[in-house]
Amino acid sequence: MSKIHAPQLGRRTLLRGTGGAMALPLLEAMLPKRATAGGESLEPALPKRIGIFYFGTGMNMRQLEPVDEGRDYTLSPTLKVLAKHKDDFTVLSGTYLEHGGGHQGDYTFSTGVKAKDGSSINNSVSMDQIAAEQLGRQTRFPSLQLCVQRGTGFGGNLRTLSWNRDGVPLASENDPHVLFNRLFKVDGPEETELRKKGFRQRRSILDLVMEDAKQMERTVGQRDRVKLDEYFSSVREVEKQLERDIDWNVKPKPNVDTSGLSDFSESFTVNMPAGQFVYEKYARMMYDLIALAYETDSSRVISYVVRQESSGGTFPEFGVSKGFHELTHHGNDPKNLAELAKVDRIYLSHWNYFIDRLKSFGQPDGSSLLDHTLLGFSSGMGIGHSKDRLPTCLFGGKAAGVAHQGHLRLPEQTPLSRVWHTMLDRAGVDPGDTFQDSTGVIEELVKAG
Repeated sequence: MSKIHAPQLGRRTLLRGTGGAMALPLLEAMLPKRATAGGESLEPALPKRIGIFYFGTGMNMRQLEPVDEGRDYTLSPTLKVLAKHKDDFTVLSGTYLEHGGGHQGDYTFSTGVKAKDGSSINNSVSMDQIAAEQLGRQTRFPSLQLCVQRGTGFGGNLRTLSWNRDGVPLASENDPHVLFNRLFKVDGPEETELRKKGFRQRRSILDLVMEDAKQMERTVGQRDRVKLDEYFSSVREVEKQLERDIDWNVKPKPNVDTSGLSDFSESFTVNMPAGQFVYEKYARMMYDLIALAYETDSSRVISYVVRQESSGGTFPEFGVSKGFHELTHHGNDPKNLAELAKVDRIYLSHWNYFIDRLKSFGQPDGSSLLDHTLLGFSSGMGIGHSKDRLPTCLFGGKAAGVAHQGHLRLPEQTPLSRVWHTMLDRAGVDPGDTFQDSTGVIEELVKAG
């Protein structure tokens, strides 16, 4: 009996019909032949995803941190919200941010450096952007930045975790409607032409800027030439992004099934009039979009400031008496501590929904989307505004070789960067010879067994 060889499909194969085109989901036939020949595992060919999430102003660790350790640990009162996913995450006690604590942990959270010193801000490249340089080469969006507020918040409470190689913050988007359209809305002929016109204008401006800068280079001193070299590097990065945008502009966006999901047809943000904004609805919309972005391979790297540092954090429907920051200054008052834990559980109930969504997307190898996605959440401070005892968890990544340990108590003052280092390692990202203040990956999470 002769073998039947299934045709190999390109990753960007399209269905073409009456004047339109629709992108296909990731199919087994799109994977490299080496991944399926002889019944070999598909896992190496399936893309890995990374996500980092920031819960500003910490959590009530007295209710979050488990009392015992190991894979069979007892879920803490707060972690019981995630009980059905117990085998899919590890609680990491002992993490530490050397330049965290107070209310400046958001600046150092993903970079590990002392980024903010008084009014001076001098940051480094963030973990997610290192990942984006390698994982984002094949996706429409190398990375996505999300927050409950739009922009960067630079100089105040940050709205982004992402910093490029020049230490420049990358702005976040906060409107699910805008994000959905950016990811999935199909442009009409007029919009496409306007976009092309915009590309041409950007190219003309870049050409003029570079021409002027090169003329200036011949008339300035050595120090200024160094500055201009840095400037040229930045312009080249913009040029590369422009080329990416032009390339992706002619490729159709993926078609997604939104049945059972929220309505993304209208703007929905915290800036809506009082009484119209319901945070639970908003949280689900944002987590739905992240899951869809991963599943459609629109982006493999996402950062999300779920709760800003020292800003907001509670909503009327939460039923608590104070803002989140006020609750963290609990003074050991039982009511404050109870309400703080209540808010934590509300946020983790939304996270529980997110994990459900990721597990609902099956992959060609029979695993789930969560198994190929590494998600880390923590904060810039622990209880009492400390630099240590951070609320840190790692989710997913089983197909990437993560060996979850239940509750893993790390040595005191283990740099948070070791968690990021481990995530990068499991996703196949090389961070270079040194990575932030990490002393290496967390071996317990990567060993077999």
